[in-house]
Amino acid sequence: MSEQGTVTYSIADVLKELKQDIKEVNQKLEKLTTIEVKLATIETEVRNLKEDVKNIKTVQNTLVTEVSDLKGVKSLVIPIVVAVSTALLTLLFRVLPNITH
Repeated sequence: MSEQGTVTYSIADVLKELKQDIKEVNQKLEKLTTIEVKLATIETEVRNLKEDVKNIKTVQNTLVTEVSDLKGVKSLVIPIVVAVSTALLTLLFRVLPNITH
């Protein structure tokens, strides 16, 4: 035969325990919601940072190209200065004999 035990709890105690359990579940849900909101904010910030990095890389590539172009122009400056100086000196030497006569 099976023996049946009797458990006696007051309804007030049971309801109090249930109320406490519900309160704890609500607190955990609030924390979870807060975490989800913070995670969404972080994801947005990461997306923005990725976009910023992409923009920085684009600017960097542009600057590298422009510096390379400037180096190319710089290498042309010396021959141009030499050519202009030579032309001026040649002109000066051709004009000098005509001035003395």
